Amino acid sequence: MTHMTTDEKYMAKAIELAEKARGCTSPNPMVGAIIVKDGRIIGEGYHQKAGEPHAEVYALHQAGMDARGATLYVTLEPCSHYGKTPPCAKRVIAAGISRVVIGMIDPNPLVAGKGLAMLQEAGIEVEIGVLERQCVEMNEAFITYIKTGKPFVILKSAMSIDGKIATASGESKWITNEEARLDGHRIRKEVDAMLVGVGTIIADDPLLSCRLPQETVENQPHLYILDSQGRTPLDATIWTVPNRNITIFVGEECGLEQMGAFSDKGAEVIVTPSNERGLDISFILEELGARQCMSLLIEGGSQVVASFVETKSFDKLVTYIGNRIIGGIGATPAVGGLGFSSLDEAVQLDIDEVMAVGDNMKIISYRRGREGVYVYGDH
Repeated sequence: MTHMTTDEKYMAKAIELAEKARGCTSPNPMVGAIIVKDGRIIGEGYHQKAGEPHAEVYALHQAGMDARGATLYVTLEPCSHYGKTPPCAKRVIAAGISRVVIGMIDPNPLVAGKGLAMLQEAGIEVEIGVLERQCVEMNEAFITYIKTGKPFVILKSAMSIDGKIATASGESKWITNEEARLDGHRIRKEVDAMLVGVGTIIADDPLLSCRLPQETVENQPHLYILDSQGRTPLDATIWTVPNRNITIFVGEECGLEQMGAFSDKGAEVIVTPSNERGLDISFILEELGARQCMSLLIEGGSQVVASFVETKSFDKLVTYIGNRIIGGIGATPAVGGLGFSSLDEAVQLDIDEVMAVGDNMKIISYRRGREGVYVYGDH
């Protein structure tokens, strides 16, 4: 095991604090802060949700007058602008902090480096890039959202070892084990929104909610449905989930009567342009970005996944592989559509992590060449 430096030890603690708010801070990043003086932690805090004080504010308040001459460890560059709260860089300067250790620079190109410059101009010693990779990974959704104006898109797929998500007869419960399914629910808790195609709702009648044992989920992720013709059943189970917003993207061919029926059920209806692949994915992602949707989990079936793969409109792929072989040309593949005609056109992935989930497997990968990636060492 690699020995951690003192700075890394305290930054790791700040990351741990920030992670407490996972799934709660959107459209803001997760941030943790710790103030250390004479080898002792005298203040700590983390950003809990948008509109609430930033991590540095909590830590400075706890440290009080003892902050003078201390070291601040913070996972993200202190802000330099007035938003819903005053700039943290000015608070740090006013508190008399003598040294600041920063995990990563703010990825927003409009403000990147400005908080850093403000601290340095005040004569504060600044160290940058401590546990930078961990800080970046923690806020991968925020980074993509702030750089592209569109949500960080996660494709989630549960398949047999030969890449099938259902048998030829349509049976799919359950290809993966309970542990893998529970892990999938944890992802649901962390994202702003989920998206499915109407085919999944008709075929499986799923709840599509976040359910975790011994845990109350107060706010369900916003559910978006791709339904060009307005076929979502009005008696589907999705309508029974409390504390959830539903938006249905329909095509111009959807009848006004059906749109009205969806509205009567409490859903928002958005008429969406189409192209040769169906509803326009680019339009949908731009619409979600404008609504400050920072992260989107695609839970769709074979055709919806194909829409995002063929247009290269996803960032991350989380694949659960069960310990079964289904076989059969009529079984449903994980990715449908027309596919790519050459290997040069095919989507390339960077495999990040492969792990066992009980007797199943989980693979995390990222689309190579995706937009909105943090530039390491750019400071």
